[in-house]
Amino acid sequence: MAKIWVEAYGCSASFADSEMITGLVVNGGHTLVEDPSDADLNVIVTCSVKDATANKMVHRIKQLKSKPLVVAGCLPKAETVTVEKFSPKASLLGPNSIGKTLEIIDFTLKGQKRIELEDSDATKVGLPKVRLNSAVGIVEIASGCMSECTFCQTKIAKGELQSFRMGDIVRQVRQEIEDGCMEVWLTSTDNGCYGFDIGTDLPSLVDSVSEIERDFMIRVGMMNPMYMPRIRDGLLKSFESPKVFKFLHIPVQSGSNKVLKDMKRGHTAEVFRKASEGFRKKFEKFTVSTDIIVGFPTESKDDFEQTLDIIRETRPDIINLSRYSARPGTDAALMNQIEVSEVMRRSKIVFEMANKIFHERNQEWIGWEGEVLFDESSDGTVKGRNYAYKPVMVDDKVKIGQKAVVKITDATKHGLYGQITS
Repeated sequence: MAKIWVEAYGCSASFADSEMITGLVVNGGHTLVEDPSDADLNVIVTCSVKDATANKMVHRIKQLKSKPLVVAGCLPKAETVTVEKFSPKASLLGPNSIGKTLEIIDFTLKGQKRIELEDSDATKVGLPKVRLNSAVGIVEIASGCMSECTFCQTKIAKGELQSFRMGDIVRQVRQEIEDGCMEVWLTSTDNGCYGFDIGTDLPSLVDSVSEIERDFMIRVGMMNPMYMPRIRDGLLKSFESPKVFKFLHIPVQSGSNKVLKDMKRGHTAEVFRKASEGFRKKFEKFTVSTDIIVGFPTESKDDFEQTLDIIRETRPDIINLSRYSARPGTDAALMNQIEVSEVMRRSKIVFEMANKIFHERNQEWIGWEGEVLFDESSDGTVKGRNYAYKPVMVDDKVKIGQKAVVKITDATKHGLYGQITS
């Protein structure tokens, strides 16, 4: 039996994969260590969504390869040659091959390189796990997606949509709650198309999870706007449950329909507008999160202005801003690229506009009083979330998993600040 170090990067689905990998490691009789210097073997669960992220992964792989190494996640599947260039002896584990974890670890410990990149897992629901956060259960509801975005490597890494059975997901959520989780994240590459391949949909899943008779909250993860017209009415109904955070992550990426068409996003800017307006109209103080890419190869100055317009109109609470970077294997990588200096200029404009909106949106919460679930610890500080998934900080001593009534007294672009009243 060996001492194993596991670290993860990327989206919530990637962190869910790392929890399953560590669960299999422990179930297999190995020991987890808290420092890679103490390990007999290192495992890194990678992300390849952005150029900067991929460069960070390569840097970390170089640091970890002095010992037997397993490179897991999206990067080895999407960019096998890159991983093997910088760590020729590393074993490779794809995002849909997690069931092979113990087998690949055993081979690697013996000095034998093993490659498991084919989609061999029928489901990721029900696998043992070691949670990164005792208060949060991350439940993957599907793998892959139905989109063909020209800028994205995720389809290359995770393939076509494979939704997991609703009954299996509900049982997994029950297990998370029984294990002490107060919050459950429903996550996948794209929640919006969940169930389309097995005759169901996301609203039906959210309804089924909400019916579990326990005290917990549900965070519905990212969904692409292209499926919103198909599920919007059902989702508005599903979000009526007090167990569902009033939070929606719908990446618009651009305000220009021309650019969205070139991206093969499958939606228009108007679809995003209607979704934002619909949820905010029905639910008071609803949180809208979106993603913006600036500098896509075909983005003209007028296209960029349309992106600024949609930000001004919809005023998202959260914007995950990315400067476009060409990813190997994608269609957009073959297009003529915009000068880096111009991409950076546009990024700075969006960054400054977004921070102003974040601050203004958060200030609207000053004076609000209500229940907060403390669900996250970072650098010794415990942070909570209110019903709209707004981050809440207090000076009082609180514990992970604790609930308290908080009155908001201040707000910055980063979140809300308050005092516990009961």
